[in-house]
Amino acid sequence: MVDIKAEPFAFPARPKQLALIVIDMQRDFAEPGGFGESLGNDVSRITKIVPDVKRLIQGFRKAGLPVIHTMECHRPDLSDLPPAKRDRGNPLLRIGDEGPMGRILIAGEPGTAILPQLAPIDGEVVIEKPGKGAFYATDLDDILKRRTITQLVFAGVTTEVCVQTTMREANDRGYECLLAEEATESYFPEFKAAAIAMIRAQGAIVGWTAHVDDILEAIHA
Repeated sequence: MVDIKAEPFAFPARPKQLALIVIDMQRDFAEPGGFGESLGNDVSRITKIVPDVKRLIQGFRKAGLPVIHTMECHRPDLSDLPPAKRDRGNPLLRIGDEGPMGRILIAGEPGTAILPQLAPIDGEVVIEKPGKGAFYATDLDDILKRRTITQLVFAGVTTEVCVQTTMREANDRGYECLLAEEATESYFPEFKAAAIAMIRAQGAIVGWTAHVDDILEAIHA
């Protein structure tokens, strides 16, 4: 076991049971013309974390630890997209509509792809998820159990929605969760700050948070 400097206290990492989960670092959320921008968001807030997410991915690969990627996307026939999700808000483009990078958040479309700087390599798991949480309607839990993974480090977007939702799902399933602070982001800085506070409140009720440098230093110790 190796302690990772974290808040609210050190994270007791067991490297042989540790994996990195990178949530939804997709073109539709990070590039102009994608779904994120159609909602009126400043996507540059997402692209600014790419170097830290990349460092974290490379660090886990170098340490021989699993890296798992998630992509929020739906079937072309929209059979896994409930109206309550598609009709929410007032975006310029809705899920399934034709956009500058193909149909918005549809599996196999260019905009749904993970950013090329962070693309999975051979052997890395990619989870296609129809919901905000990565455990809903996927086989993520089975994959982790088969690999005897009990601890998860999280990166990706957005902090308060898909990242926090997945951390809470993981916590309910008995996984210990650590969020890499510089490797996650929101379109709203106050939402990121609030999510981080909620995650580590009351003695890490949902999980821990740590800086990327401290995570990398510990896993390579």
